[in-house]
Amino acid sequence: MVKKNTKRKLVGLVSESSGHRTYYTTKNTQNTSDKISLKKYDPIIRAHATYTETKKSLGRNEIKPRKG
Repeated sequence: MVKKNTKRKLVGLVSESSGHRTYYTTKNTQNTSDKISLKKYDPIIRAHATYTETKKSLGRNEIKPRKG
């Protein structure tokens, strides 16, 4: 069975130009505590733009309690 690495969290990347969340990536929260910023292609404006990490929770990192 594969051991899941719990140090890596899923984050969304939002374009500074168009404001759309197009890309998702994982980052190691122990090594990189500040927000990441990457230059990627934005299909909305058809050009390269700077994408920054969202501070909004994506709802995929938390374990939801079971009903019952």
